[in-house]
Amino acid sequence: MMARDEREGAVSALEARGLGAGYGDRGVLDGLDVRIAEGEFTAIVGPNACGKSTLLRSLARLLPASAGSVLLDGRDIRRLPTRDVARRLGLLPQTSIAPDGITVFDLVARGRFPHQSVLSGWSRRDEEAVRTAMRETDVEALASRPVDELSGGQRQRVWIAMVLAQQTPTVLLDEPTTFLDIGHQLEVLDLVSRLRDEGRTVVAVLHEINHAARYATDLIVMRDGVVVAQGPPADVLTAETMADVFGVDARIIADPDTGVPVMLPRAVARRGAQVDTSAR
Repeated sequence: MMARDEREGAVSALEARGLGAGYGDRGVLDGLDVRIAEGEFTAIVGPNACGKSTLLRSLARLLPASAGSVLLDGRDIRRLPTRDVARRLGLLPQTSIAPDGITVFDLVARGRFPHQSVLSGWSRRDEEAVRTAMRETDVEALASRPVDELSGGQRQRVWIAMVLAQQTPTVLLDEPTTFLDIGHQLEVLDLVSRLRDEGRTVVAVLHEINHAARYATDLIVMRDGVVVAQGPPADVLTAETMADVFGVDARIIADPDTGVPVMLPRAVARRGAQVDTSAR
């Protein structure tokens, strides 16, 4: 049974309760509570090394919790079989390296592993899932091309296609636009937004605040391993938040075309200085 999110009765696809996690003796997340609403595009933002990727890895069970728990569809993720998790949760890590010479089709086909067994082999359903994923990400024409010959934007779409081939209802993306130019960033984010429109739950770590506000339906703002704010971009992206979390004196205006908030940085904020909230 799905966990029910307290925000307006929304159903939670993923939920962290009192989550603690880190690396060795170094704690990163401390008693963190997060709810990922089903069918939404949630963007996780915050300064470098604040715990964004650690949170995503913990939600995907790649990083074990040192305290608290993560619930997937209302059940403790630690108690679910690995294959079951892989059928319900797809993850694109921050750094993905394709084997030398592998073609686009063969890489995308690796997304079908959770649905196969030693005896089942490759099926028509697997073929259809791979073809559909490549069509959704507009890489079908590249099927026979080696991945290492593609542009950065093309490669990122191929990796996303591999995740989509898993056919999971929830998709986690760790910095999917890093190292891409502005055109390829928008290309990838348009794709991710379409996934949400088609009914998937999407969670992505993003660095660019304005991209997060434009594309996401929900923002999680982190600082020092805790959640400072969560909610719709219009509620969360404020001058006070920018000063408190990022140390930036910023003006927040509404995009004249979409109405979503846009952050205009003005200067590094002085500690304890009065924040100008006249235009938000």
